Amino acid sequence: MTRRATVPAGTALGRFGQRVAAIIAECNYAQRRATVLRMAPDTYLAGRDNAPADYTEFLFRTSGALLHEPAAGRRANGQFVG
Repeated sequence: MTRRATVPAGTALGRFGQRVAAIIAECNYAQRRATVLRMAPDTYLAGRDNAPADYTEFLFRTSGALLHEPAAGRRANGQFVG
């Protein structure tokens, strides 16, 4: 088992560590979101603004990865969707 050194959040080093962690978390979220959007089947369709013609096309368009949406309480605390 490994032990992590803890720094009180009130110190300058603790606040700096929290900011770095928040930046890394936001970059991770942005990268995952960009990947999902880039790989979505809708991106490569010619008439992507039009409604699907039939149920098969609807299933194809929604076949990409779906993002998990956190509960309302977690969203209110600033947690990212996805």
